[in-house]
Order: sequence, then structure tokens, then C-alpha cells
Amino acid sequence: MPTIAKLRWGVLGVATINNRLLPAFRKSAHAELRAVASRSPEKAEAAAKAANIPVAHGSYEALLDDPEIDAVYIPLPNTLHAEWTRRAAERGKHILCEKPLTPTASEARELVAFCAARKVLLMDGFMWPHHPRTTGVRKFLDDGGIGKVERVTAAFTYPLQPLEPSNIRLRSDLAGGSLLDVGCYPVYGIRWAFGAEPVRAWASARYLHGVDVEMSGLVWLAGGRVGAFDCAFTMAMRGWLEIAGTEGVVHIPDLWLPGPRATYTVRRPDRPDEEVAVEGEDQIVHMIDDFSRAVLHGDPLTPAPDEAVRTLRVLDALARSAREGREATV
Repeated sequence: MPTIAKLRWGVLGVATINNRLLPAFRKSAHAELRAVASRSPEKAEAAAKAANIPVAHGSYEALLDDPEIDAVYIPLPNTLHAEWTRRAAERGKHILCEKPLTPTASEARELVAFCAARKVLLMDGFMWPHHPRTTGVRKFLDDGGIGKVERVTAAFTYPLQPLEPSNIRLRSDLAGGSLLDVGCYPVYGIRWAFGAEPVRAWASARYLHGVDVEMSGLVWLAGGRVGAFDCAFTMAMRGWLEIAGTEGVVHIPDLWLPGPRATYTVRRPDRPDEEVAVEGEDQIVHMIDDFSRAVLHGDPLTPAPDEAVRTLRVLDALARSAREGREATV
């Protein structure tokens, strides 16, 4: 690839998540959003005009064939991630794919290998790992701030109304359900906080239209350490993570979707509670810039695509446990 100042991006689709992504591209220091595509030329034109994107393509293939595009963002339904990631990789495009990378770990493992063989970078679109608050908490934990981490609890719920099967999140043929849509966040967060992999899982769920609309679960790690989570389409917005160690507790509110003032609280015996605030950071901008720098300058790609596979292995076990009514091996 010739040396360029900014990575030139295209977006496959006009999904509603673009409402959050497109402003971040405008604030990015290392990315330039050049094109958007839709299977409807009219929708592509309307989206490009509304967001002041230079080029509108009337098909996904046309965007992938555009020589002026270096990387693509894929916000399509879960079951389409692998297909369009492969098509992008075949054309030498780097890929930032909306989470979950694929519906299952085996699909994700194959996709990671496919992209590696074609020497294109691949990352799933979890935003919270890129926030400077996350970096700060990681350093605090690694420095022994609360001793050994023994238990992690997390949640991500929101009210999805109406609960109608026309919504792609409630379609089993598109790999819908609360576990893949929002449960992937606390499960990834639990893995991240422990810095280790669960070995067993148990879950209970409520189903509607063939997908889970609520799920609660436990995961066990070596040495008896435990992670607990819940996710749902049927409750008020909740999005926190709590890390309990032998010498204290870290509570992170709004971890997945922080506001302009992102905080975390440290509670330790015989000390006043300590609130740490990180002001004015946009995790979506950081995600886009982190990925763009990895392509442009060879910076390490963090998180690596294997992280998606590891999280999906746990999600697979939880889904299996909930369906079968018994504990599952990860």
C-alpha cells in the first residue's frame, strides 16, 4: 500500500449504529471516511448526503471494488459478518467488524485465519477496550491495586420495544438474542478483568421468537474464581462491571457506553472511597484511530482478533448451557 496520511474507510450498510460511528470518523486524526454502500442506491445516496460522505455505492461489492478504499467497517446482521469480511479480505481491505465477529467461535476462528492468510487486519468493534479509562483500570489492576482478582460481576441490559420478530435482534435466522447482542460485553469484560479464561459455564434464559431475551450466567475459572453476569432486552439500561479482589473493589459504571465524564470507584478497607475520572474522551474515535494506526504505521492491533474467538468460546458454552439446562465446559 502506498504511504498515505489517513486510512481511507468505507462503510457497508446504513445501519442505525452508523449514527454513532459517523461523527467519530469526522473527529478521527488518522481516518478519512470516503464511501458508504447500501443494496439500495437511493439509501446510499441519502446516507452519503446526510453525513457529507463523498461517495455513495449502490452495492456492497461496488464499495469493495473501490481502489480508493483501504478499510471497511461492517455493521451488518451477525450472520452476514463472515461472508462480507471474507469478501473484503479477498480484495485486500482491512476490516473492522461489528461485534460479535461471528455467531460462533468455530466460525470466528476460521475467519481470523482467513484474514491472516490474506495479510489484512481484522478487529471486532468493541469500543470500551479503547477508552483511556479502560487502560487506567488495567494498569491499576496489574499493579496490584486490589490484590488478586477473585470475583467479577457485570451487566448489560436495555429495553428493546416492541419485542417484535421484525427486529433483527429477535430473529433466530440472523443470530439474534440478548447474549450475542449485549451479553458479549459483560462476558468479554469478565475475561478482561481476570486476565484469564473461564473453564466452565452455566446459564439460564427466557426465550421469545426463538431467541433469548434475558440471560443470567456464571463462569468459573481455575482456582475457584467466579464471574457472574446478566443481559436482557427487557430491563432498564444497565451497563456496569465490578471487580472484587483480596484487598479491595473496583466499580466501573457505564463501562460499555460511557459519557464525556467516565469514572471508576475504588473501595479499600480503612480508606475513603476514591473516584477516578477521565474527562472528554470518545471511545469510538479511539477505536477508529487505534485500528487506523495499526494499518498505517504497524502499531500492534489491540485487541487482537483472537480475543473475539476466546469470548465466543464462552458465549457458545453459555448458550449451550441455557438450552440444555446443565453446566457446560468452555
